[in-house]
Amino acid sequence: METTVKRSAVDRFLSVVERTGNALPHPVTLFFLFCVLILVASALAAWLDLVVVHPTTGAEIRPLNLLSVEGLHRIMNEMVTNFTGFAPLGTVLVAMLGIGIAEGSGLIGSALKVLVTSAPKRMLTMVIVFAGVLSNAASEVGYVLLVPLSGLVFLAVGRHPLAGIAASFAGVSGGYSANLLLGTIDPLLAGLSTEAARIVDPTYLVNPAANFYFMFASTFIITALGTWITEAIVIPRLGPFHGKDDSDTLSDLKPAEKRGLWAALIVVLILAGILVMGLVPEQGFLRSLKDGSILHSPVLSGVVAVIFVAAALAGIVYGLVAGTFKSDGDVIKGMSKSMETMGSYMVLVFVAAQFVAFFKWSNLGLIFAVEGSILLKASGLGPIPLMLGFMLLTAVVNLAMGSASAKWAVMAPVFIPMFMLLGISPEVTQTAYRVGDSVTNIISPMMSYFPLIIAFIQKYDEKAGIGTVVSTMIPYSIIFGIGWAIFFSIWYLLGIPVGPGAPMSYPAVP
Repeated sequence: METTVKRSAVDRFLSVVERTGNALPHPVTLFFLFCVLILVASALAAWLDLVVVHPTTGAEIRPLNLLSVEGLHRIMNEMVTNFTGFAPLGTVLVAMLGIGIAEGSGLIGSALKVLVTSAPKRMLTMVIVFAGVLSNAASEVGYVLLVPLSGLVFLAVGRHPLAGIAASFAGVSGGYSANLLLGTIDPLLAGLSTEAARIVDPTYLVNPAANFYFMFASTFIITALGTWITEAIVIPRLGPFHGKDDSDTLSDLKPAEKRGLWAALIVVLILAGILVMGLVPEQGFLRSLKDGSILHSPVLSGVVAVIFVAAALAGIVYGLVAGTFKSDGDVIKGMSKSMETMGSYMVLVFVAAQFVAFFKWSNLGLIFAVEGSILLKASGLGPIPLMLGFMLLTAVVNLAMGSASAKWAVMAPVFIPMFMLLGISPEVTQTAYRVGDSVTNIISPMMSYFPLIIAFIQKYDEKAGIGTVVSTMIPYSIIFGIGWAIFFSIWYLLGIPVGPGAPMSYPAVP
């Protein structure tokens, strides 16, 4: 007698989301349709004369009609540079060249064997989410290396690879603002917050570590939530994996492979020593030439180069010692193979880059952000509801404007002065912004690395599309948003500083 398994309401909802999303056209076609939509919307906005005032300069922001002669010329003149200048493109390709050498030599496979056989299975999910959050100090590492690696690790231990990808993606992107270390985004946002605060107080300064205490603690909140969501919701929903069996990944290492791993480890340690020698001394050769800081050093700003060099050298040394590389041709072959797998990604990026450029040129993103800011300003809510509403607005705007600094450049001059007048410090406002900016990254097709995540998932499920990614990641987005909002509210009520030298309140101006 057959038994019918009753599906939960959450599972039925996510299945509807997946079917609906996968019923959409191919992502390339979808982005093309988005381009057409922006062209039409820009013309309509220009015809309606939708004008807003820039909160900083006071200049009028008018929509640009991309269907005009001026718009047509710009599209034709900048189509190539839209593609070649698309930030994630070069980042991904350069990193993948180095990773291709490491993978072609067998280094990654051997390292996976060690990782899988030595780490307790029950700890894998937590470790992956935690590693994803930490990778935010240099987010490219998370997207390019950790996300696909997590899929392989889960597959190697007999779990669904998409669950591993989801767990790491949640940590890398959903927990974007949490970390145990300061990253390049901290001084960038602090500089914008300082300029906005000086509209009210010309002497105000927001330091780069302004949110460090809150973000440090948030690392453990996101890790715990991400682990629970993966184990309680994502893995049961995905069920067993019926794709290609790579169980040989767990076979014992051969003596040559062990020697290769030790040689690669020595190379990595030498490179790490060089980085320490260049960063730790006050006059270190890898510190910023402008201000001597580590935050602005080429190690952080040029982290992709560090990934390339480390992966390439470690891969070459492993290949020579383990005997998997016989000549320079084998090294080139590994790099070439990694580029072959990026073909569909490059096609998708070409169209996505045009859409992002069109959206920026049209000024529709700026107009949307400013108008939304004005509506929230007029709400008359108390401090915590106002902050939570601000988080929600940021999360929604993030679905249309992916760049954290671009959104903050528009929103900070509106919200920071307004909240200062209500007695809320700029540092607290910036913290709320960073929470809202993080939680919807993982469900936004406009996020720069979203096409790459689709490509990773299609390795295990050829029919997967935007709907698969969104339906898998929605539980993380919702629960991260609720959990982080509750954590923020408790933190605010307790009056704990969000960072060193960061007050929770500002004297209200009469």
